[in-house]
Amino acid sequence: MQVQYLEIVTSDVDAVCATYEKIHGVSFGAPEAGLGNARTAKLANGGMIGVRAPMHEVETPVVRPYYLVDDIKSAVEAVEAADGQIAHPPLELPGYGTFAIYIAGGVQHGLWES
Repeated sequence: MQVQYLEIVTSDVDAVCATYEKIHGVSFGAPEAGLGNARTAKLANGGMIGVRAPMHEVETPVVRPYYLVDDIKSAVEAVEAADGQIAHPPLELPGYGTFAIYIAGGVQHGLWES
């Protein structure tokens, strides 16, 4: 199990990025439109962390890990078979991969296919 993308949604993007840079020695780039204007940093395992502001009024702060999967369609089917709730169906982000979001145990999780 590998976290491919760790998404942090916060109202204070700069403060969160500065804290991660100081504590973990990562370096965040400029906002990336293809990732909801998230500022991203590469991780040693090949994954990424992205910090962005809410994209609409009702989006609340969240930390959402996206787990790397070989086949997102099969992974979504497995979530459904385990009574997880699909919150966002698979969607391709050109140049990044395909993601989906599900809820299990009241917590948001993501799937990511490169």
